[in-house]
Amino acid sequence: MGRVRVLAIDGPSGAGKSTLATQVVAGLTARGCRTALVSTDAFATWDDPVAWWPRLVGGVLRPLADGEPGAYRRMDWSTGAPRPGELVRVAVPDVLVLEGVSSGRTSVRPLLSHLCWLSGGSAAERLARAVDRDGAAARAALARWQRFERGWFAVDGTLEAAGTRLS
Repeated sequence: MGRVRVLAIDGPSGAGKSTLATQVVAGLTARGCRTALVSTDAFATWDDPVAWWPRLVGGVLRPLADGEPGAYRRMDWSTGAPRPGELVRVAVPDVLVLEGVSSGRTSVRPLLSHLCWLSGGSAAERLARAVDRDGAAARAALARWQRFERGWFAVDGTLEAAGTRLS
C-alpha cells in the first residue's frame, strides 16, 4: 500500500486481537514509528458483520495508499442500536495496524505487508472473554457471530494465508 505498511491482525472474536494490536502499536510508537490503529469493530454490526468493507477501503485504505489522510465514522452503540458516530481521522502513518474479524480478508491481502492470525483458544474460552468484554446481554448475539465467523474464515482461508499464527 504505497509507503504505508499494513499489518492485519485477524482471528475470531474474543481471541485477543485488540489487546495484541494495542501492544504492537505501543511497541512501534516507542521506537519512533508513526503508527495508526483501525479496528473493524468500528464498522461491523450484528446485522452487517463484513459487508461494510467498502467504507474502510474508500475512507482509509485508499487515501493512505495515496499518501493522503483517511477518515471514517465509528459505529456508535450508546443507544443500544448501532448508528454512525464520531468522525475518526487517520493521519498517514508509517504502519497501519488493522485489527479485527475480516481484517485479513482476501480482497485486502495484496495491500498487506503482513497478516497475523490469533486463534485465542477454544470457542468456549473466546465466547467467555467476549461476554466479559461486551456484557451478558450480548451472549446470544456473540454466539451467532461465532457461527458466522467460522464460516467466513473457512471460505476466506484467512488462517492459511497468515504469515504469523499465534494461539
